[in-house]
Amino acid sequence: MTKRFVLAALAALLLNGCASVSTLNASKDGAPIIYAGTRLDWYGINGGCCPLDRFGAEAPTYPALDLPASALLDTLLLPFAIAAELGVGLRVQGGL
Repeated sequence: MTKRFVLAALAALLLNGCASVSTLNASKDGAPIIYAGTRLDWYGINGGCCPLDRFGAEAPTYPALDLPASALLDTLLLPFAIAAELGVGLRVQGGL
């Protein structure tokens, strides 16, 4: 039971600073869409100077730790990212 709680808390902390989630919320014109979170992490690892100007979001505090999770999430969201890059309007909405 405590093991599940620890894993859930860790996941919540990682998602809060997840580069993929940050870039999805940014919606900056001209920012990369395909594998944006992974690219933001890689940019942060290599000491990029201005992630806010390039991606519309700040790099996570520990980009090397966030990289595997962002790569996984970006891979899962790849069909939507390709559709957005091609300009296909999917009209996806959340809520009830």
